Amino acid sequence: MAPDAAFATVLAATSGAVGCSLLIERLMTPCPRLLRPASAWAVHIGLCALAHAVLTLLLGRPWFAGAALSAFLLLLVLVNNAKMKALREAFVFQDYEYFTDAIRHPRLYIPFLGWGKFIGAAGGFVLAVLVGLLGEAIPGERFAWSGQLGAALVVLVGGMLLVWAGQGRLPAASFVPEDDVRALGLLASLWRYRVAEQLPLQLAFPFQRLLPGKSAAELPHLVAVQSESFFDARALHPGIRRELLAELDRLQSEALVHGKLQVPAWGANTVRTEFAFLSGIAAEHLGVHRFNPYRRLAAGCALPTLASHLQRLGYRTICLHPYPASFYRRDRAYPRLGFGEFLDLRTFAQAERCGPYVSDAALAEHVAAILRQASGPLFIFVITMENHGPLHLERVEPGEVDALYTQPPPAGCDDLTIYLRHLRNANRMIADLRRTLERGTRPASLCWFGDHVPIMPAVYARCGVPSGEVDYVLWSSQPDRPPPLCVDLPAHDLATTWLRALGLAG
Repeated sequence: MAPDAAFATVLAATSGAVGCSLLIERLMTPCPRLLRPASAWAVHIGLCALAHAVLTLLLGRPWFAGAALSAFLLLLVLVNNAKMKALREAFVFQDYEYFTDAIRHPRLYIPFLGWGKFIGAAGGFVLAVLVGLLGEAIPGERFAWSGQLGAALVVLVGGMLLVWAGQGRLPAASFVPEDDVRALGLLASLWRYRVAEQLPLQLAFPFQRLLPGKSAAELPHLVAVQSESFFDARALHPGIRRELLAELDRLQSEALVHGKLQVPAWGANTVRTEFAFLSGIAAEHLGVHRFNPYRRLAAGCALPTLASHLQRLGYRTICLHPYPASFYRRDRAYPRLGFGEFLDLRTFAQAERCGPYVSDAALAEHVAAILRQASGPLFIFVITMENHGPLHLERVEPGEVDALYTQPPPAGCDDLTIYLRHLRNANRMIADLRRTLERGTRPASLCWFGDHVPIMPAVYARCGVPSGEVDYVLWSSQPDRPPPLCVDLPAHDLATTWLRALGLAG
């Protein structure tokens, strides 16, 4: 192949890759508008050109580079569509860590994409590699300035200039992913979120100005439980037995405060509710960091949170989470959030499982053991795992329908039955913790709340889609409780409401 032909081949392959990217983008849900700002088109074309140029320089096969780029974009679209179906949210730049997480924790992610699609995508990738390696030869003039090298550098510089020119004129993001994808397209919206993450963010933390209340001698033990996918599901189907959540009902009848909790997550993304509770900051004040607060906000200096506030009052602060501490970077974030100890899956290596995860009962037992050995006030934050999906990977057991329902659920609602199995165990955990806190010598309080509703699209299609709100209860072991207040709260107000109800904050 003559040098000029190699130069033209790279340009043709780049054009083909850009054209394929536009076709692939049409498969997205939501589908981006074709009428979008010129700056968004500049970023889209520039990123495609940049990626193709880099792959061409690495592989020496421009058509194969275009195929590989198209395959990656198709994978992004498949992941986006799966996320939209399960979580009602488009793929964002901050989700890219989920690709490595999917390798380390495949059970949490791949079933929502679908094993068929995953195997098909993996097989297609292997086939594309074989075809590319065997079907396209590396030209002898690969490093000629008038051949492949020169063309790839022209494309590289052109792509950089397009991205540079476009990014400064991109419209401001709304940080509603579906709206931004429609307005800017997939690649431009991902780039906009990436740039936004680098910008400085000034936040006012409520715990910076929260005044202490009681003296150290009066400090009660505090146990907060973020129960995985917990909400009162009895409204989904009239045949669900009322006694399934009898302990929740009892706790609410004796609560200081209880009600519905508005959480910044649907179906997953536990850390959004978690950070809102611990930090007291509303999602809309976090900008792009709302999607995964621990990526940047908790990766630098210490932050004023509920845990650090309680440390200043004299509390020993402990987090219990029966999953690897590195997940969501909690191992790096939690010391900066004010936790002195983090007990992760290694602590529960021999603990009882219910399904694939450590049972709620085992967590309640561990909390009780810590409280029995305590010499001073404790703040224990528990993040449960038992009710974590994918629910459809578990099976309904004999007798469960009769035990959980007064009348069977609609056909195709096995996920609901499996969810109720674990919800019943969460209800028992409430009873276990209540008994533990009532029998202690020190006054104690329990804050119980869900992080989000579960992923059950087939159930919601038959029984109706819930609002997305979950349930919370603030309870005290003190016998002289005032009548319970029923107040709906946003997740970021829950911790301060709890402290004020106990007199621990002014």
